[in-house]
This record gives sequence, structure tokens and C-alpha cells, in this order.
Amino acid sequence: MHKFSKDDIPQDWRELLRDYFEGAHWHQLQKNIQAELDLHPGCIRPEPEHFFKALQLTPLDSVRVVILGQDPYHSPGLAQGLAFSIPANIPTNSREFPSSLRNISKALALEGFGSLASGDLHSWAKQGVLLLNTALSVRLGEAGSHTGLGWQFLINRLIAALAQAKPNLVWMLWGGHAQSKLPLIESGTNQLILQSSHPSGLGVYKTNRPFLQPGGAASCEHFTKANNWLKQHRQAPIQWVSETGGRLVKKPQADLFNQ
Repeated sequence: MHKFSKDDIPQDWRELLRDYFEGAHWHQLQKNIQAELDLHPGCIRPEPEHFFKALQLTPLDSVRVVILGQDPYHSPGLAQGLAFSIPANIPTNSREFPSSLRNISKALALEGFGSLASGDLHSWAKQGVLLLNTALSVRLGEAGSHTGLGWQFLINRLIAALAQAKPNLVWMLWGGHAQSKLPLIESGTNQLILQSSHPSGLGVYKTNRPFLQPGGAASCEHFTKANNWLKQHRQAPIQWVSETGGRLVKKPQADLFNQ
């Protein structure tokens, strides 16, 4: 049986959070999550050793872009510990493939990067894209079931500390839940904050800042804007789609290095 503790969090991120672990919020979260693991063994996703995978794959020093999700996928076989990411063996044309990823892939194609070959976003995390959910666990079949267990205090502290510690980050805030973190991010220096509707389902077209334009005419251009920002600050752009990840519909991603 897994014992949930701060040791699950990489040391660099623990140091960023500082005295958070001495407070009541951490002790309550630890108590709540351990109770869930004890009461519902095998029914929590992702598996507890992957709760902090986003922090494990993207060290603090490497963070350049932050994409905020809500809580992990609650359907079997999907949650990996990275916001929006799913295993590579799930076909892009299957019913299991989430609508949010389908629309992310459409946006990437519209921006000229090509389509995603799969929904596995590990390559993004390894390039410095922090794929952070605001609740890091869920009970199978029960969306949002762990949002009230105390994750929000940990994630809020992490977001604020990250924004203050690292200037020139890119933040992609898709949907109202992610955008509720805006005041925490604005406490930082020179942060690029990109906002749109959430990419899932019909919500992708809603609000006055749609993720995709109706009819697929255009995207919110977040991926292009992120890479342009990184280049302006003398950082390499993110390779959003691998070389074999799909047909490029506008310009090769390699051109981004030459603009």
C-alpha cells in the first residue's frame, strides 16, 4: 500500500514550496489522500506513484510553459499524471480519445505544426511544458471526486511561487477554472498569459476568446504565440509535434527557428 508523503514530490519543487509542508493544509491533504488510498485501493487515478509525474518530468529549472488542467481523467486507462495527456496506444480516431486532445490537435494543425500522432504528451513535459492539473487525483468513474480534498492549496501555492520565482514564463489558461488562477500568476514578473475557452467538447467555441473558431476557421494561436515569446527571450521553441506527428498544413516547424 502506497504511503502518501511529501517525499513523493521532487526536491526542487519541495524547496519552492518551502514552509507549506509545515502548515495545516498539507497535513489535511495528506490525511485525506491516504484515507482515499486505504478505502479505495486500486480505484484512484493516476496510480499514486504518478500523482506528481508532471513535477518529476519537468524540473523547476526547465519550466518554460505551463498548461493548467482541472483533474485527471476518471475513465480507466487514461490518466498519466500529466494534464491532458493519455497513453500513446489509444488511437486518435477511437471513442476513448478525449475531445480536448482532439481539439488541441486541430489547433496545432491550423497553426502549421501538424496533427498529434497520439495523445501522449510526455515529449512536451520533457521540453519544459509543465502539464499541471489543479487536482492531482480522482476516483475512477467520479469526475471531480478529489477536488475538495485539499489539492487546491498545494497547487495554488505552487503556481504563485513558480510565477514569482521564474520570469518570462508562458501560461495557457483554457476555461474558467484555469483562469481563476490568474491573480496568482499576475504576482510574477513578465509572464505571458494566454486565455481561451476550454478545448473540450462544444466549450471549445464558447466565450469571446474561443479555443477554435466555429467551423475550424482558425485557432487561438496559443502554440505559435508561446514559441514566439520563447524566441523573443532567447529560448528554443517547443517542438509541439514530432517530425512524424502528422502532415504540416502551413509551414514546417523548423521555420520557427529562422524567423
